[in-house]
Amino acid sequence: ARVFGQQKDGVARKRVGLLAQAKAPVREGAELVGADGTVIGSVTSGGFGPTLGAPVAMGYVDAAHAAIGSEVFALVRNNRIPVTVAKTPFVPQRYYRG
Repeated sequence: ARVFGQQKDGVARKRVGLLAQAKAPVREGAELVGADGTVIGSVTSGGFGPTLGAPVAMGYVDAAHAAIGSEVFALVRNNRIPVTVAKTPFVPQRYYRG
């Protein structure tokens, strides 16, 4: 019954990829906040992305903030780090399946 309700009404939170605009990595457990400071989600994993040369993370945010390109903020050591909701995978695949 719960799944049917989610199919009909949509989900409250969505899993998103996040690209940090600063060099500080955004780690698991960091809260995600909107421009007004309200908590809108959390980071589930994060670290440095060597292929991109920048910090990357994954997390869950409220559906209203899940659009690709949305800017939110991660709280890292009481500092607001700007992060952008990004398309996943962060790097396109380059292998061929025949």
